[in-house]
Amino acid sequence: MSKPERTLDFKVSDETPRQPLGRVQEGLGTQGHRTSSGRGRAWLAVGVVLLGELLGIGIWHRDFVPSVRVMPVRSSGDKMSVEWPGTTEAFEAANIFARASGYIDKRNVDIGDHVKAGQLLAQVTAPELDHQIAQAEATLAQMQAAFRQAQANKDLAQVTWGRDSKLVQEGWVTKQQGDTDRLTLQAQEGALDVAQANIKAEQAQLSVLRQQKAYQSVVAPFDGVITQRNIDIGSLVQADATSGTFMFTIMHSDVIRIQLYVPQDEAFGLSPGVAAVVRVPEIPGRSFPGTVTRIATALQPGTRTLLTEIDVPNSDQALTPGIYCTVELQIPRKTPSLIVPSEAIIFNREGLSVAVIENGVAHIRKITEVRDLGTVVEVSEGVKDGDQVILNPPVDLTDGHKVTIRNTLPAQTS
Repeated sequence: MSKPERTLDFKVSDETPRQPLGRVQEGLGTQGHRTSSGRGRAWLAVGVVLLGELLGIGIWHRDFVPSVRVMPVRSSGDKMSVEWPGTTEAFEAANIFARASGYIDKRNVDIGDHVKAGQLLAQVTAPELDHQIAQAEATLAQMQAAFRQAQANKDLAQVTWGRDSKLVQEGWVTKQQGDTDRLTLQAQEGALDVAQANIKAEQAQLSVLRQQKAYQSVVAPFDGVITQRNIDIGSLVQADATSGTFMFTIMHSDVIRIQLYVPQDEAFGLSPGVAAVVRVPEIPGRSFPGTVTRIATALQPGTRTLLTEIDVPNSDQALTPGIYCTVELQIPRKTPSLIVPSEAIIFNREGLSVAVIENGVAHIRKITEVRDLGTVVEVSEGVKDGDQVILNPPVDLTDGHKVTIRNTLPAQTS
């Protein structure tokens, strides 16, 4: 009597027949693994299911209308606000050198002292210069005496010739005597001219010496503050046009001057009278108003920048020369521009563009950038005031795609 066959209940449905456990079932091997034909039918079934899903997704994506956020494009103002770093400078500054050689006899000022124009800063002493002046004055006195003597000789010769000229004509005096008297007068006139020229030359030499004497008193050329001192009492100073002794530096800082190099794209519209605001990081909460007073008439070829000078009143001496600051300029615009949020910019191989919504449809428009201001971009072409641009547009957004507006954000300020 044979053993009964064992069966495995593998119920797929109520109508699934029982199969013998030991029987080789269709599509299964002896170890319970699928055969190649069974595996192929299984993958085929999976492929059919995935293809159906993909077709469904494609149909769904084609009809999908994304919801987007938008922001309006706005027109820029009539003035362009730009900010640049700068360094404060004294309105007037001068390095004072020695113009007379000698020793410092007096020094009346030091670093930080406020001085007035013409105030004595230091006194140079040079006894040999006094001796030269005394000698020149004595020589001048001699020349003036020689001039008076030449004048008397000329007067005598003129009287003699005036008398003898008539006697020669009447025959009472020989012609030889007449020629002698006439030429003597001419010689005395020449001697008088020489004496007069000598006096002028000596007077000029004496003026040079007296000017050198005046240079011994070193005075302030204008009102200001002593910012550097390089001499003291007893110091030897030399007067020379190229290697003279550097004595003091004086600066006038009641008005502060700032020089900027404004780039070409912001230089158009810049002119004297444009308002400026100066700020110093170490003086928070305070701004210093100024005005553009001078600009160069041409841009520098190497940097394409325009040299600009700004004057800032500084009567309370709150600003000092040589400090770092920032300068904000309000430059009138020569050409209108539009402000677009940076989130709306699309950058690809075709350049910069934005997606504008019109009647529920997105349109891709190329734009021309003027300036990148961080959160917003200033453009000159491609959009107009009031256009609704999509923020963070989907990467697969194409021209003509339908969209819905989720919300409208307020326009940002530049």
